Amino acid sequence: MSTAPLLSEGEGRRTHSPGADGRGSRRRPSVRRLLLGAGGTLVAAAGALVAVGCFLGLYVRPTSDDWCAAWKSRDLGVLGITSDFYTTQNGRIANAFLSGVIYGGGLGGVKILPTVMAVTFTLGLVLLGCRFVRLLGGKPQVLTLFACSLAIQALIYYAGTRSYQVLLWAPATISHTIPSVIGVWALLFGIWTVRQPRAALRAGGFAAAFLIAFGLGTLSEPFALVSGLLAAGVGLLALPRLKLAQTWRPFTWCALWCSGLVCGLIVLYTSPGARWRRAQQPDRESVLSAGELRGTFEDWLHMWDAVTGQWAYLGAAAVGVLLGWGAGLRARAPGSRGWKGRRSAPRNMLIAVLLLPVPVVVLGSFAVVLGLRSGYGPSGWTYARTWTNYLVPMELALCAYGALLGEWAGRFLARRGASALVVSAGIVAAGGLALAALAVLVPSVQQLTTATVTRAAAWDAQNSRIRSQAAQGAADVGYRPLYVGSLAEPFYTSDYTRDWVAACVSKWYGIDRIHRL
Repeated sequence: MSTAPLLSEGEGRRTHSPGADGRGSRRRPSVRRLLLGAGGTLVAAAGALVAVGCFLGLYVRPTSDDWCAAWKSRDLGVLGITSDFYTTQNGRIANAFLSGVIYGGGLGGVKILPTVMAVTFTLGLVLLGCRFVRLLGGKPQVLTLFACSLAIQALIYYAGTRSYQVLLWAPATISHTIPSVIGVWALLFGIWTVRQPRAALRAGGFAAAFLIAFGLGTLSEPFALVSGLLAAGVGLLALPRLKLAQTWRPFTWCALWCSGLVCGLIVLYTSPGARWRRAQQPDRESVLSAGELRGTFEDWLHMWDAVTGQWAYLGAAAVGVLLGWGAGLRARAPGSRGWKGRRSAPRNMLIAVLLLPVPVVVLGSFAVVLGLRSGYGPSGWTYARTWTNYLVPMELALCAYGALLGEWAGRFLARRGASALVVSAGIVAAGGLALAALAVLVPSVQQLTTATVTRAAAWDAQNSRIRSQAAQGAADVGYRPLYVGSLAEPFYTSDYTRDWVAACVSKWYGIDRIHRL
């Protein structure tokens, strides 16, 4: 690595000998090429994994909640299903509206949803990464930013135990994956708003923050809790008295965001649908009782035991190291906005960036488990699709920590006059760890591919048979459950009157009843 961009001005004056300059000029291209090679390899590896998930979207077929959302969107329309969710289901009006849009055109929406989500998420993370690198005083390296974005997504989609639900099952992606995508773009929009010099545009940005947060409050309770914790933490740190923000704009944006979330959650909680849902469990102990809190804490430990047992999540930190190192190589000379410029950033701000994610992830994950236990009982913590709401900020934090580590390593090795071989070894180690983390995901992707494609073929054959029988006037047809992704299918219970999946399948095909084959 070239030492020139990494030294202070005084150090720079001491290295103007021909030999030193020659050594630095030879070192910089080789290290930069190595970084580009590592970034390109990770883009190809992580991009291939994400692309497989997008391609599998073409093989998505209805199961579990899909059946209900599909027939309601078709027969009731977008406004009809929204009203139905508010009055009879759970009060999630934004969730219902998105479901109506996605299922409104048949199955086409659910097939392209993974691709739309992945592309939007990728661009949002890249833009957010650019902001972060500039905060460090570096110059963004697009290839490494794409490597970080794609690697984080691959880990979110495949490192857990419910890959199908996180990426391909529309009801789960609408409730627990898409909110994180919206959150990333909302954060970018918030940064634009507080830096906007025109008062009219700034006021529009503040109003939009409230409206977006209100929608998210009626879209996903877990994400509302996690993003609310993050906004509250940033808002408190942005108080001008603490000298981290020069104006009240960041605090105002965060306050409006939290207000929108609260209003959305109130609308959801007081809805007839939410009241009906709570009435189904009248004898449940209060979530704030000592027994329930103790049980929630035990569930929380079980959940984190499962998360920490997957070391592949550390791949986000490894690829972040490459981001920090690459940003340093592309930084300008110390006289402008290089690494020295990064060191001029307020120390308190750097400490806040380091420490804020910890309480957000810890408290946010506990809030998610508390909500799951309230809604689903002692087994609620096993609904791993909901973990995405705090795993996304956890992975972003790990990537940021890795970038800071890469920046520190670059400065440290430059001060020590480390050889290109030592610097290259560090880059290879970080890239190798990131690549190994992605390699761990390959068996999960293979299993997902086999299960999804096999089920799609069986589903298409059965769908053709049922539609043919329904067209001939049959009112009761046979159905063979086709399980995928640990999701419910018809006949999950022996009591047909309680089999809501079978009822929705019948509605979808326009028949009276189905029986098991």
